[in-house]
Amino acid sequence: MEKTKILICMGTSGLSAGAESLAANFEKELERHNLAGKCRVVRTGDRGLFRDILVDIVAPGGGRVTYEYVKPEDAVRITEAHLLRGEPVKELLAGEDYKQFFAGQMRIVLANCGEIDPENIEDYIACGGYKALALALSMTPEKVAQEVKASGLRGRGGAGFLTGLKWEFCRAAKSGVKYVICNGDEGDPGAFMDRSILEGDPQAVIEGMIIAGYAIGAGEGYVYCRAEYPLAIKRLEKAIAQAGKKGFLGKSVLKSGFAFDIRIKQGAGAFVCGEETALIASIEGRRGMPVPRPPFPAQQGLWGKPTTINNVETLANVAHIITKGAKWFAAIGPEGSKGTKVFALAGKVKNTGLVEVPMGTTLRSLVFGPGGGMLHKNIGFKGVQIGGPSGGCLPESLLDTPIDYESITRTGAIMGSGGMVVMDQLTCMVDMARFFLDFTVSESCGKCVPCRVGLKRMLEVLEEICAGGGRPGHLEFLNELAPAIKDTALCGLGNTAPNSVLTTLKYFPEEYKEHIEDRICRASACVPLVKFEVLEAKCIKCGRCKTVCPSGAITWEKGGYARIDKVKCIKCKACINICPVMAIK
Repeated sequence: MEKTKILICMGTSGLSAGAESLAANFEKELERHNLAGKCRVVRTGDRGLFRDILVDIVAPGGGRVTYEYVKPEDAVRITEAHLLRGEPVKELLAGEDYKQFFAGQMRIVLANCGEIDPENIEDYIACGGYKALALALSMTPEKVAQEVKASGLRGRGGAGFLTGLKWEFCRAAKSGVKYVICNGDEGDPGAFMDRSILEGDPQAVIEGMIIAGYAIGAGEGYVYCRAEYPLAIKRLEKAIAQAGKKGFLGKSVLKSGFAFDIRIKQGAGAFVCGEETALIASIEGRRGMPVPRPPFPAQQGLWGKPTTINNVETLANVAHIITKGAKWFAAIGPEGSKGTKVFALAGKVKNTGLVEVPMGTTLRSLVFGPGGGMLHKNIGFKGVQIGGPSGGCLPESLLDTPIDYESITRTGAIMGSGGMVVMDQLTCMVDMARFFLDFTVSESCGKCVPCRVGLKRMLEVLEEICAGGGRPGHLEFLNELAPAIKDTALCGLGNTAPNSVLTTLKYFPEEYKEHIEDRICRASACVPLVKFEVLEAKCIKCGRCKTVCPSGAITWEKGGYARIDKVKCIKCKACINICPVMAIK
């Protein structure tokens, strides 16, 4: 008899909110009410929308009720009201925001996340898992690579190289030993796509790696995952062990005679190790530093042998392409950018989380569709950083840009791995460029001069501008140095690091001029340029600023305007951050 499923999102965010205690409480309640034979608790990965803890009650007939912000103690009333009496707990039901978040999505890579137990291979098999592997093994390796190439799947790690073509290059390389590497070194601020996939559906990545190994003639694979993802590593270890017991890994995969095994290499958290030659160096036990190419890894990679490197999201697409066909995948998205893309939507939007949409979807549709629009209705949209710290900041005028490799590149940004940070009018674009450049400077390996010296000098100039020391020649300096670094840096980190500066200079030049010429920051983000005065024309006399002031510098009486004592003011910006109408400058 099919049981009612209680799906509990237990990725990193769910566990931090007490999901394990919630699951244990549900199991106790099922035993107490003699429901264990009719219901089962399923510990899933995160579904993408962070309304922790998300719980779904899925009836055998397919009826489904979703609860959000569930606490461990809520297990009692959900069991007694919903499971016993059939009466959903209304105050915990997911609202319209939840429906809006998922309405515009097309979930292929994320289809199983939040739906199956990632630590139980039987759940994956029940959803059609490893059918693609069996089908691939019935084809020639050349045919498998050709099918992936025909699908138009491009690498989702940032470069966007055609996956099937990369496999063909590696297949053609003459060597008795070859390797497959899954690049899970996700280090972009605000990005968590790879982590969630590995936590929620690790078998999909493993299946993709095995198929890749078969296509190129490799006998061994490595998953390179940063040590900051302990849950992903734990679930990967279990998934690999279970796949081996089922015959999907080992000396003869599904008794085909094809041998393939997978190891896990934990990275130490260096952003530069996302670059493939630095990643290879790290696996080999050397310092993670890029080397010039060619030779490319497809000819001379890990241990000097031909190697195919694909990121987590790329490999998670492979099984779907093999089972449903290249034509099915190629029918999704515009020419040159096929399939879907997973984005980590963060920042000043109502709904933050993982969003998977077809390529060609516009930025506006993403931000104001699944994203739900701006977090604060009174504070409008200013820009969106796409592509992580190596991407670019795009203004409102470019919101109708379709999300595909060529269109995004034309704006001066890059697709990257899928980080997307939405910014409102309280964001200073000069400070934002400084923030992302500070990250890339600290993560640079320092091997080449353009990156080691050039980026550092750009950062120093941005820090001067934000501190009120900007000079007219600074803009000319940045516009001259940034392209030079892009053209001469050794690896992708240096080639793309200036993007955030170049795009903000291009699309928000007035903010740079205000910082330098007028010594003001319109977003009140650069503290040395802020005077901290209440604008009576805007003030709505709500008094919120007084409630958060830690130094007692603000006086306010009901019905009156707030006043700031500049002697007591410590410029902490608490008042600016809480003001709903931007009345403090």
